Amino acid sequence: MPQLRELTGTPLSHGFSFPAEWEKQRATWFSWPRPEGISFPAKYETVPANIALFIREIAPRQTVHINVPNENYERIAREQLIAGGVPKRFFGPLTGLDEKPSRTSRIQFHYMKTNESWCRDHGPAFVTRNRAGKKEFAIVDWGFNAWGGKYPPFDSDDAVPTRIAEELAAAKAPGFAGIFYPKHKGTPVIMEGGAIEVNGKGTLLTTESCLLNKNRNPNLTKKQIEQYLKDYYGQSHICWLGDGIVGDDTDGHIDDLARFLDPRTLVVALETNRRDANFKILKENYKRAQELRDQDGKPFNIVGLPMPDHLEHLDQRLPATYLNFLFINGAVLVPTFRSKNDKLALAILQQHLPRHKVVGVDSVELIWGLGSIHCLSQQQPA
Repeated sequence: MPQLRELTGTPLSHGFSFPAEWEKQRATWFSWPRPEGISFPAKYETVPANIALFIREIAPRQTVHINVPNENYERIAREQLIAGGVPKRFFGPLTGLDEKPSRTSRIQFHYMKTNESWCRDHGPAFVTRNRAGKKEFAIVDWGFNAWGGKYPPFDSDDAVPTRIAEELAAAKAPGFAGIFYPKHKGTPVIMEGGAIEVNGKGTLLTTESCLLNKNRNPNLTKKQIEQYLKDYYGQSHICWLGDGIVGDDTDGHIDDLARFLDPRTLVVALETNRRDANFKILKENYKRAQELRDQDGKPFNIVGLPMPDHLEHLDQRLPATYLNFLFINGAVLVPTFRSKNDKLALAILQQHLPRHKVVGVDSVELIWGLGSIHCLSQQQPA
């Protein structure tokens, strides 16, 4: 069996970079939620059907990989997805205890234990390069500590990128080069996928409230963090925004605040209700976004996107935002919240994404876990 190759140096030094999300994708990865998890207290029974709404949009366009603990959970997930409207034709035979995931079905299961379901943050960061006319890819396995140690245990989540890399190596996946482990003086560097956004041309966008929080990398300076971002995401320029929205337990992930629609267009969340707790936060971030420059020193085209109505569950403010959308091949899946601004947000995104089908998907049940479709998924580039 081929051994997983640990790569030395950095992705940047080897010519790898993290591609923009709108570039062609091979697959989307998920970690299936479990009733004993802590992400959806008293709401779990409504969540699988909500996730199924998204997967039935993804599966016709690209492969869907789903991490589950064992065969029993695979059976449960299959039943929940089919009940949620995902066609049976996308499923292959059960993986089985000693079998590899089906290579022919659109939905493939992997027996991989996780603590929670937020694959954007605990999943692998796939970086790519062109070498001798061929596309190659590698995995970056950042350290994961459950958003600053908030939700232990997280050891199984932290192991997911390596587990996926081991499967790829064992399967002799074409173009798979190996895995990188970012470390500072022997200690893993903590990073979550939802904390960063790239424009595909060398610029990475993030937030001070998250990456400068001492609950992640207390021994790193801002300059050192920027260098790790450049080295391991293969970028040349770092841009910063400020605080995250109210209710976001990640300390301010960028995928709730601002996203690139193309290399020059940045869509930024705006709250128009002056009495809302997000009004000042988002106004300041919008102002800062207008002052940002890209890797060539040029300003971005800034597009404002409204926020949905104030949403609560059991007196807890939920981080509902349209910015937590997901690019897939040919489409963009946008969480909606039964708000008066749903149609307006979808129309704005469609106007600026003429080559994509913008699809709104109800996420009222899902947001109780304090995240939506982008938080739950991780794309694998083609």
